[in-house]
Amino acid sequence: MTPSTDLHPPAVTSSPPDLNLPLFERAKAVIPGGVNSPVRAFRAVGGTPRFVRRAEGAYFWDANGQRFIDYIGSWGPMILGHGHPAVLEAVQKAALDGFSFGAPTEREIELAEEIIRLVPSIEMVRLVSSGTEAGMSAIRLARGATGRKTIIKFEGCYHGHADALLVKAGSGLATFGHPTSAGVPPEVVQHTLVLEYNNVAALEAAFAEQGADIACIIIEPIAGNMNFVRASQAFAQAARELCSRHGALLIFDEVMSGLRVGLGSAQGVLGIRPDITVLGKVIGGGMPLAAFGASRAIMEHLAPLGPVYQAGTLSGNPVATACGLATLKEISRPGFFEALSARTRSLVDGLSAAAAAAGVPFSADCEGGMFGFFLLDHLPQNYGEVMKTDGARFNTLFHGLLERGVYIAPALYEAGFVSAAHTEADIAATVAAAREIFDLL
Repeated sequence: MTPSTDLHPPAVTSSPPDLNLPLFERAKAVIPGGVNSPVRAFRAVGGTPRFVRRAEGAYFWDANGQRFIDYIGSWGPMILGHGHPAVLEAVQKAALDGFSFGAPTEREIELAEEIIRLVPSIEMVRLVSSGTEAGMSAIRLARGATGRKTIIKFEGCYHGHADALLVKAGSGLATFGHPTSAGVPPEVVQHTLVLEYNNVAALEAAFAEQGADIACIIIEPIAGNMNFVRASQAFAQAARELCSRHGALLIFDEVMSGLRVGLGSAQGVLGIRPDITVLGKVIGGGMPLAAFGASRAIMEHLAPLGPVYQAGTLSGNPVATACGLATLKEISRPGFFEALSARTRSLVDGLSAAAAAAGVPFSADCEGGMFGFFLLDHLPQNYGEVMKTDGARFNTLFHGLLERGVYIAPALYEAGFVSAAHTEADIAATVAAAREIFDLL
């Protein structure tokens, strides 16, 4: 045998270390689960969360310096993309004047006036700091205005982590819920009735039996917390008519959909006027800001005018209101939502075509800059149907996209978001990446 003359065999190459991993380990030592909001932990999909170093436009970069096309957009607020120049300028200018005062500012009035201009069902508005705070306060207001206790929510709709809303449905279609979080006593949720989303018969039965005791219905008119599921026109109309007939109040939780699916929000898409609207995300432009609003007659039940108490040290924060006002100004420009909707539709259509070509069961829907998809051959109408999605296949799709520089929600129960900063090239790259994974599936 002739001896080898290759004295320098090829060096063994290895991948550089993942810098997200030590950050995650460090975080887990001081923060429960290593994250400050559970879905960020990647528990549903497995693997190591990406720790973001910076973001710009439609992208963010992780600890490794890898760039990702971002389809969560801070879970909805970044409708203009990250670091829009007009928003940055407004925030920087406001910060120079002071971070927080604990006293009224003119900018609070300006933001309230702009919200009222854009959302016709609102005549007065109260600014708060989070969607949870806004939802909790809206329900307290509804109970105070009606003098009733019972509230109706729907399985799969999330309205923040207030105790009375952390419930699931029982064995029947109209049973009182049981807590789904430790630390929530059963007594706290005994007046929370959980029904199936898009089930008109169940809603009618609940009012027939307990209509005189129902203070309000709270609903996501376009749900974003069981992925993207629309309220049907018949269901939304039934909710409106039943509340009006029985003296209950209809609350639309538009924390996700508000000024995201269109300037008229989901209530504009449906043509339904709620009694109380909960807003968040887009109205803060990425800063901690939310709101709830209603008619003057309902809002005057709030302190200091009425007996329903609600307060907050950072409510109407001057930097957050500057960020929100600048964002609302940009999205109000002519043609903004037409362009955003077209871009979102091109993503959804591209993903649908790629899945169909590979023979992968797939359905998708979108409105404005909000979208969702399911590894099912039809669009689900409620949480029970959403749960039939193939979780294992979704995880494969998620990690395949992640490896190719595309970041979608790390859970199959979350909607996605397109921003004005996403380009046709971003959409094409996303569809191409998905096509490769669909072929493997």
